[in-house]
Amino acid sequence: MESQTQAARGRPREFDPEEALAAALNVFWRRGYEGASMAELTEAMGITKPSLYACFGNKESLFRKALDLYERDKLCYIKTALEAPTAKGVAERILRGSLAIQTGTTDPHGCLGVISTVACTAQAESIRDEVIARRASSDAALAARFERARAEGDFPESIDPQALVTYLSAIMQGMAVQAGAGTPRDKLEQLVETTLAVWPGK
Repeated sequence: MESQTQAARGRPREFDPEEALAAALNVFWRRGYEGASMAELTEAMGITKPSLYACFGNKESLFRKALDLYERDKLCYIKTALEAPTAKGVAERILRGSLAIQTGTTDPHGCLGVISTVACTAQAESIRDEVIARRASSDAALAARFERARAEGDFPESIDPQALVTYLSAIMQGMAVQAGAGTPRDKLEQLVETTLAVWPGK
């Protein structure tokens, strides 16, 4: 009876799912979705393929969970950036937060979203669509904040808030590509300073 009860409960996991997911995130961040092999993922996570499937599902499901972790732990600066008193303040917090993540000493350089959308082929369209959809949600929140800023007279009415979002997004994606290619931090800091110097309004 006792052995049946133990079997019903299942064997306890021999790994920390949070640590394993963080290791998978690191691999996806360095290699992109398609560049990360299952062998590389399981080795980094310290688990077997059956354990990966049992805990996280397939590779696509694992990547989505890694994206959740990335947004929670690495992109949390975006939410606080929206609370800045001016549109320029929002842009500065986003740019500096992005720079810190992309050029840090503990994480891979570049942006997981940019790496995954650029590197994905037709076989991974669902992953690219997922990343794009998440970015669209973030962009919508940013556009709403810039709409409010324009209404408050923060920058000229002739400037389209959505165009500012697109502009800021292009700068950040360019930074991510350059960071991933090894551009020194001081060069990217110059890009941030130049962007803020030409930002419209206060």
